[in-house]
Amino acid sequence: MISLGHFLTVGAVLFGLGLVGFLTRRNFITMFLCAEMMLQGVVLNLVAFSRYHGNLSGQVLGLFIITVAACEAGLALALFLTLYRRGRSLDSGAWQSIREIGVQPTIDVEPLMKTVPSPDYPRLPVAGRLPVAAEETARV
Repeated sequence: MISLGHFLTVGAVLFGLGLVGFLTRRNFITMFLCAEMMLQGVVLNLVAFSRYHGNLSGQVLGLFIITVAACEAGLALALFLTLYRRGRSLDSGAWQSIREIGVQPTIDVEPLMKTVPSPDYPRLPVAGRLPVAAEETARV
């Protein structure tokens, strides 16, 4: 039999994982998904307490929270698309210009990783032609 403690433990783990992910990530989409994970941990605890006490008020509140989260997901998607079109980045550090007046900019302790150019891999020859090395060996 699954007890109330099991549900509360799973809800707390969901909330904790979401909190750690929200505080350590910089991508807006990942931060949003971590906030949704925290919200689902809270909903699980509400439903567990509702079932434990034998009334439906926690389940109804959980249903409203899930409905609001679905609406929030649609708005967040529109916001992400708009931000990406404007700045070509969803990194939270790149959006320092939209902070409130009088708030100091946040300076990252470690700089962002610089993009490393991809190595030059050998390329296949055009169809029907032999590679250069094979043509030289064929002539000899």
